[in-house]
Amino acid sequence: MRTFILILSVTLLAGCSMRDIATMDGATTQVHDLNDNDRDGVIVARERCTETVGGATIDNYGCGKIKPINERQELKILFPNDSYYIDPMYYDQVEIIATFMRQFPNTKVTIEGHCSKTGSYEHNLALSQNRANAVTTALSERFGIEPDRLTAIGYSFDRPIDLSETAMAHTRNRRVIAEVTGEDTTADMKWNIYTVDEEVK
Repeated sequence: MRTFILILSVTLLAGCSMRDIATMDGATTQVHDLNDNDRDGVIVARERCTETVGGATIDNYGCGKIKPINERQELKILFPNDSYYIDPMYYDQVEIIATFMRQFPNTKVTIEGHCSKTGSYEHNLALSQNRANAVTTALSERFGIEPDRLTAIGYSFDRPIDLSETAMAHTRNRRVIAEVTGEDTTADMKWNIYTVDEEVK
């Protein structure tokens, strides 16, 4: 009797095993690209920003953080009275803006020309515009910044910073301001155990 039960059990188990075997009629087709071509840890199927800099901090789509830029700076340029001529000794002031714009190619600059409250409004409006134009011309022709990244605006004496109308006030109000705006897309680098050594070099 025991022998019969053992044989029956083996037969039933064998039958179950035969029925559980699945067969594949065709090969599975891979739908998504699972490669990581720029080695940033994000597969191509999810990648939105290709050619990531090695070691850069990224989000789940392979993109770095974009930081807004909005910088205002007065250029220390002293124009001759009633003139928009830039003495070459002040080119270094213009170069500061050009260097910054080369570092951040997704930026534009607005050059503001301002005058003191001496003479007519219309005369100072034209003078302030010409002084702003002189700076954008220098940025383009001397320092190679693309003209479509440059805007010049003259404000006459509409925006004084000193209302006292003293000689010092007139000097302070004759000024040129550069406002650089845009985006900083420079890659933030991840910290690793070698970072300190790399900065020391």
